[in-house]
Amino acid sequence: MDEGGTPLLPDCLVYQIFLSLGPADVLAAGLVCRQWQAVSRDELLWREQFYRYYQVAREVPRHPAATSWYEEFQRLYDTVPCVEVQTLREHTDQVLHLSFSHSGYRLASCSKDCTVKIWSNHLTISLLHSADMRPYNWSYTQFSQFNQDDSLLLASGVFLGPHNSSSGEIVVISLDKYELLSRVRNKPYDVFGCWLTETSLISGNLHRMGDITSCSVLWLNNAFQNVESENVNVVKRLFKIQNLNASTIRTVMVADCGRFDSPDLLLDISAPPGCVFDLGSDGIEEDEEAAAGPAAGRVEEGVRRLLDTRAQLQLAEHRLETKAAELLARSRTKPPERSAACTQNKLLIFTTGCLTYSPHQIGIKRILPHQMTMAGPVLGEGRGSDAFFDALDHVIDVHGHIIGMGLSPDNRYLYVNSRAWPRGSVVADPMQPPPIAEEIDLLVFDLKTMRKVKRALRAHRAYTPNDECFFIFLDVSRDFVASGAEDRHGYIWDRHYNICLAKLRHQDVVNSVAFSPREQELLLTASDDATIKAWRSPRAVRVHQAPCPRPFFSWLLVPMRTPWRLFPMAKLLPGSRGDGEARSSNALGRGLAGLRELMADPHHAHARTPLATAVTLSTGVPGSLLANLGYTGRWEPRSSPTLSLGPGLSA
Repeated sequence: MDEGGTPLLPDCLVYQIFLSLGPADVLAAGLVCRQWQAVSRDELLWREQFYRYYQVAREVPRHPAATSWYEEFQRLYDTVPCVEVQTLREHTDQVLHLSFSHSGYRLASCSKDCTVKIWSNHLTISLLHSADMRPYNWSYTQFSQFNQDDSLLLASGVFLGPHNSSSGEIVVISLDKYELLSRVRNKPYDVFGCWLTETSLISGNLHRMGDITSCSVLWLNNAFQNVESENVNVVKRLFKIQNLNASTIRTVMVADCGRFDSPDLLLDISAPPGCVFDLGSDGIEEDEEAAAGPAAGRVEEGVRRLLDTRAQLQLAEHRLETKAAELLARSRTKPPERSAACTQNKLLIFTTGCLTYSPHQIGIKRILPHQMTMAGPVLGEGRGSDAFFDALDHVIDVHGHIIGMGLSPDNRYLYVNSRAWPRGSVVADPMQPPPIAEEIDLLVFDLKTMRKVKRALRAHRAYTPNDECFFIFLDVSRDFVASGAEDRHGYIWDRHYNICLAKLRHQDVVNSVAFSPREQELLLTASDDATIKAWRSPRAVRVHQAPCPRPFFSWLLVPMRTPWRLFPMAKLLPGSRGDGEARSSNALGRGLAGLRELMADPHHAHARTPLATAVTLSTGVPGSLLANLGYTGRWEPRSSPTLSLGPGLSA
């Protein structure tokens, strides 16, 4: 501007210059003058800065909750948890899983060192309890989950059985006294287990029926298994599902349908529908006895014809077994129970498959309200129902190896880590799945519409082959999604813009990530390097590291060299000057000098009078001046000199 305040450059020219600058330079230039400051806050300018800096596709609109492009740029720049603030080294081996309580004040970790550790989360994270599972013949712990009211902790791991056979086991730990309440067998171990209600949990069991066919039974278990009553179940069969081609049910989780209509973030459907199939007849009888009837006879005749033509069709043994299982299942599958849409329903979600042992499908089964209770026939009764398998409501095929799943906080969206198969690949042998990609695709599915939404998120990588592939846990907050990876990094994406915002460095594979449900600007990562790292956003770091403001007038206080101690009513104020303050000629100096005189003489004439009054009578300085500074109470000489400040305060 010139001396008269008139701009030398028009706004449009300043705007064009600012377009060529980076975000930091624009903000710095805005400090020069009022004109530049106004241009540096222009909405169109920050819209261009946003799309260019974050490399967002131009057709993607602004976040629906954002009020300006400048604030949206600041949100992504300042609220992503990417600053390492703490490293926990209490584990002695690979850390496999992390989980927060629903309140966010506690968290649990599982590790190859065979312990479940429970931590307190406040300004810093500290260890509360460590449960060693080796006395229970565990090999390691792998998963944990808090129940809805944070009173119980579910922990699962690998259990070493007889002859070194390995299966899984689930324990329930009380968070009040850290007592182990119950133990539940879980097979295979990567079913993990999950809570269905506050006091009931889901476990799995596997029954082999052939070389590549099996049956998975999902059980509902009471967390308190010391119930001694013939009328109260401690375990109840929930579903029984057929497995083909060496596949099994793994990684069970529960989504609450009642939260679908109020999502935290509504993702637009911008991709074609995913491969979703309804399965109405998909099961096989587990027991050897066949149900009588014409349908069963027709199925058995079809199996005999298939066996007779084996040589002609030249079917492999595994393919023959699968065909026979499919034929037997057609007449013995219980169709899904149909009911009106109910907010009390829940969805049981798990990984499965139909072509190979590699988990390449997501199975979804609706849980109705009457199935969520332990009511029903006690264990051992109702064997007639065991003649049927339960059909799934939906199956989502991802055409790749699933290595991780996570629900959004509103339970509306399912995020899936998948390593894709080559395009057009065909599974000829169930024991030899197609090779999998090193790039991990993060897919998103809408559980209300059962459709794939958004495009796949990419940045993280994995290197292990099919037969060595392991689970990488991901987590979703209101605005972000995070995942581990085998490339020694954790990753954070924005859910709305589908962009990678941060890479979090470790020394080895990152197995698990977890956002605090209380503040999404806190993220924890767990790694094979045996550490847990806490990451906060730049904004949170500034808030936590900001020094506490010193009380006003704290510089006026004088450190006492007598046994007397002074406690102001509001807060103890640190001293900053010496005895020379008593020589001050102003009223406040005389007041402080009078105060020291009172303290030095235990037989002063104004003993046991209000402190401000005693100072006034001794020096003539208005006592209200000291009272305004927080000096209140009574001056009482004692055998051990001290200053009494009235009820509720100790000196």
